[in-house]
Amino acid sequence: MSGLDKMKARILEEAQGTAQEIIDKAKADADAAVQAARESAEAEAAKLMERAKRNAADYGVRVDSSMDMQRKQAILAAKQEVISGVLKAAYDAVMNLDDEKYFEMLEKLLEKNVLPEAGEIRFSAKDLGRMPAGFPDKIKNIAASKGGSLTVSEKPEKMDGGFLLVYGGIEENCTISAVFASKREELSDQVNRLLFG
Repeated sequence: MSGLDKMKARILEEAQGTAQEIIDKAKADADAAVQAARESAEAEAAKLMERAKRNAADYGVRVDSSMDMQRKQAILAAKQEVISGVLKAAYDAVMNLDDEKYFEMLEKLLEKNVLPEAGEIRFSAKDLGRMPAGFPDKIKNIAASKGGSLTVSEKPEKMDGGFLLVYGGIEENCTISAVFASKREELSDQVNRLLFG
């Protein structure tokens, strides 16, 4: 089991434990509220007994409904927290890839986004500093294979990782944070299905 799988499993266990605690508390609160309503109804005088029973029953239904809604909201919030945690862990894992794997990933990202035009590719200072010696040639070859050309800008951009493609005055944002943001909903759905079925 990889470190990411272990982390996912631990996050899932914690989320399930938290969700169970929330469910147990909501059930206890609902039980206490229903019991209080029953005791109140039994204390009423005989002429009000029937009306008190109806009121208690109505109140119980409302409390149950409210507790059920709170339970569902708590479970949803816990799930969203877990999903966000998994996505953050995935983002961190990408940002902490070793140089070889990181630049292989950038190569694939470039192949998907390069245009058949002349342009410029910009990197962060960190990525410029750790860029493998042959990577600029790979960039040129990928651009040429798509019918375009790219020059590597020596001026660093302020960004997390990834790159910007600049064609004329138009920038194509291929930073790691932009890729995660554009895929957030899709990734969230996949994580939700994997963790929660």
